Amino acid sequence: MGDGSRSRFVRVEGFRIYVRTFGPVHPERTLLCVHGGPGGTHDYLLPLADLAHDGTQVVFYDALGCGRSDLPEDTRRFTFEHDHRVLDAVRRSLGASKIHLMGSSYGGMLALSYATGHSEELSSLISTGGLCDVPYTTREMRRLIGELPPRTRSTLRKYAARGEYQHPEYEAAMMVFYRRHVCRLWPWPEELWSTVLRTSRPVYGTMNGPNEFTIIGNIRDIDFTAKLRRISVPSLIVHGRYDEVTPNVGLRIHDQIPGSQFHVFERSSHVSFWEERREYRRLVTRFLTAAESAAR
Repeated sequence: MGDGSRSRFVRVEGFRIYVRTFGPVHPERTLLCVHGGPGGTHDYLLPLADLAHDGTQVVFYDALGCGRSDLPEDTRRFTFEHDHRVLDAVRRSLGASKIHLMGSSYGGMLALSYATGHSEELSSLISTGGLCDVPYTTREMRRLIGELPPRTRSTLRKYAARGEYQHPEYEAAMMVFYRRHVCRLWPWPEELWSTVLRTSRPVYGTMNGPNEFTIIGNIRDIDFTAKLRRISVPSLIVHGRYDEVTPNVGLRIHDQIPGSQFHVFERSSHVSFWEERREYRRLVTRFLTAAESAAR
């Protein structure tokens, strides 16, 4: 693809899942990265490919119905449970006895949940802006909305009450929130815009809802906080100070995972791997190296 990456498809329950790999063919270390949304694409995670320069094989994929993967007509397939099965299939396709797993946003939720039942197949876990309790996360987002300018709050309430989430005035107010709590860089990186513009509406609408802070899809009641203590691999919980998935959410996760590390990037919101790219890479490299040293 001109960037040294290699592309392939993995078959999962009859559907093609797009997989993209950077780095060595026969690596000593593999990091599998899970994108958010639900309904997004892997493109906004591409800063993680920086780690390939250190000899790490970095693997991305597009979930079912997303990006370059197949889009089934039956929206009943768009569930948290099905995304689990896709993640497991992609992991097994790598042929490695153990991998490092990183998830961002909803992908962080998926990675955390996966680790509660598959720690023996992981070398470490990284959650970046991830969550485990959707109702609590939604309440935290409402708190952030309460800190927006009065006119912005009024506009959001007005059109939400009408269900007019695509009204231009509502979307303009929504972007005030996004520029504070999704990505504080401006203009946004091209890869992030690519993910936003190519988000799968059938997946996002079915599972999440009309926007980031209106979670009314089929993930709205998920809470597996009580299962986090099952995670037995080195774990790094990362959030931005201005993250839409607030540091309070991350602290709850950190408190439940034995021996986990917690880090807040002070100049970041939801995509610290863009907003503080160099610092994020250094943190993750140190963490992966320490996790492998501990295992030895």
